[in-house]
Amino acid sequence: MKKKLSLLLLVLFIYTAKAQNTASLVVQPKSDHTISRHIYGHFSEHLGHCIYDGFWVDPSLNVPKKDRIRLDVVEALKKIHIPNLRWPGGCFADEYHWRDGIGPREQRPKMVNTNWGGVTEDNSFGTHEFLELCELLQTEPYISANVGSGTVEEMAKWVEYFNFDGISPMSTLRKQNGHERPWKVTFLGVGNESWGCGGNMTPAFYADQYRRYATYARNYPGAPLKKIASGASDYDFNWTETCMKQIPLGQMWGLSLHYYTVPKTWNDKGSATNFTEQEYFTTIKKCLAMDSLVTKHSAIMDKYDPQKRVALVVDEWGIWTNVEPGTNPGFLYQQNSLRDALIAGSTLNIFNNHSDRVRMAELAQTINVLQALILTDKEKMLLTPTYHVFDLYKVHQDAQYLPIKLNSPAYSSGNEQIPAVNASASQDSTGAIHISLVNVNPSQKITLTTSFDQAKWKTVTGQVLTSAKTTDINTFEQPNKVHIEKFSGAKKQGDNLVVELPPASIVVLELK
Repeated sequence: MKKKLSLLLLVLFIYTAKAQNTASLVVQPKSDHTISRHIYGHFSEHLGHCIYDGFWVDPSLNVPKKDRIRLDVVEALKKIHIPNLRWPGGCFADEYHWRDGIGPREQRPKMVNTNWGGVTEDNSFGTHEFLELCELLQTEPYISANVGSGTVEEMAKWVEYFNFDGISPMSTLRKQNGHERPWKVTFLGVGNESWGCGGNMTPAFYADQYRRYATYARNYPGAPLKKIASGASDYDFNWTETCMKQIPLGQMWGLSLHYYTVPKTWNDKGSATNFTEQEYFTTIKKCLAMDSLVTKHSAIMDKYDPQKRVALVVDEWGIWTNVEPGTNPGFLYQQNSLRDALIAGSTLNIFNNHSDRVRMAELAQTINVLQALILTDKEKMLLTPTYHVFDLYKVHQDAQYLPIKLNSPAYSSGNEQIPAVNASASQDSTGAIHISLVNVNPSQKITLTTSFDQAKWKTVTGQVLTSAKTTDINTFEQPNKVHIEKFSGAKKQGDNLVVELPPASIVVLELK
C-alpha cells in the first residue's frame, strides 16, 4: 500500500511539474489598428555621456564622424529602425534655453547642468546639431520645450525657428545660421515632469499652463504639431484625471506617463550586475506592473476620450539601478544585463498589447545612461542586450496588431507569483505573422502550444536572445557574450505551433 501511494505521489508530482512548465496561446484575428512604430522610440538627454562623448564626440576621436556626430552609433541605431528620438530632456529640458545653442559654436554661452552632475556644458550641441543627427538617423525628432523656467514667447519662437518656411525674424535667423529650409518637426513636448523637476506644479496649475503654452506653439503650413502634455509619474492617477478633464482634447495629441523599474528603493536602487534571484524576481514583478499602470491610466483617459484620440505616451521607461562603482553619480551610468533585456522585451509586449492607446514610448536612455542600447569608451563601442531586443522586435513596427489570449504558468518566489511567460503578436504588410515571447523564469524551460483562430501558415523560423545567467553582460573585452542566435525550438504540429522556450529568454518567431 505504501509503495502504491508513493508511486501515485511520484506520478502526481511529475504531472504537476510538467503542467507547471506548459503554457498556451491563442492568436486571434487581426484588430482594427496597427502597432505604431513610435512605441519603439528612444530618449537622449543632456545627461552624463549620452550627448557629449556619446552622440557628439571630440573632433580628435578616431572614429567615423560627420562633423562631431559619431557615425558607428548612427549606423547601429539605423539598423533597428529607430523611429523617433526625444531631446533635450528630461529634467534638462526645463533649464535649457534654445537660443544658447545656435549660432557660431565659439560664441555660444556656457551653462551649468544643475540637474546632472553640476557639469559645465559649452552648448556646442544644439538645435541644428540635434536635427542633423535625426536626419542621419532617418528618424523623427521629438523636442521637449521648456515650461519650467522658460516663457511662452521662447517656446513660440523656437517652433517658428524650426518649422516656419516664410519670412519672419526666426526663419531669417535660422537661415543666417546655415539652414535654409525648415525641419518641419512634428512631435513637441510641452514641458517635462511638471509635477517634479519641471516646476513642482499641481496638476490643475500645469493644465492651465499647458493650455496657454500650447496655444502659442503654432501649426505652420506643412508642419502641424503633435503636442504632448507632461503627464503622470507612475501611480499619480489624479494627474491624468485632471489633465484629461481640463485640457481640450483637440489641443493635445498625447499625454505622457513615466515609470521606472527600480529593483530595490530610490535611495538604494540595487546593482545592475550583482543581484540574487529574489532581487531578480522582485525587479521583474515591478517591470510587469507597467501593464496595470497603463490599464488604469487608459481607463481614466477613456472616460473623457472614448474614441482614443489622445495617445498615451510612455516617454520615459526602463530599469534604473545604482551607477557603476567609481563613476559620477550624477551621470547615471549603469551596465546592462540579460535581466534588462527581459525587462525590455516584457515592457514592449505590454505596449504592443495596449497599442490602441499607447502609440508612442521612449526608452531611457540611448547611450551610456540608464538602460542604454549602446555603451562607449573612447573609440570602443558595444551593443547591450537591450539593443538586441529592439533589433528582434523591429518586426512589430507599424504591423497590424493581433490580439492574444495567453495562459502562463507561474514563476514563484516565496509566497509571490508572477506569470512566467508574456507575449505579443502582429502581422506585417506581407502577411507574415510575428510572435514575441519572453520566459522570465531563470531556471525552467516552458513548452508553449499556440493555436490560431483564423491565420494559415506553413513555415516557422525564429531568433532567440538568452545567456547562461541573468547577470550576464556585454563588456568591451567580451562584447558579444549576450547576442542573438538562430532559434530551432519551434515546430508545427497539425495546425498548432509548439515552442520550447529556454529559461530567461526572448524569442521572436516568424510564421509564413
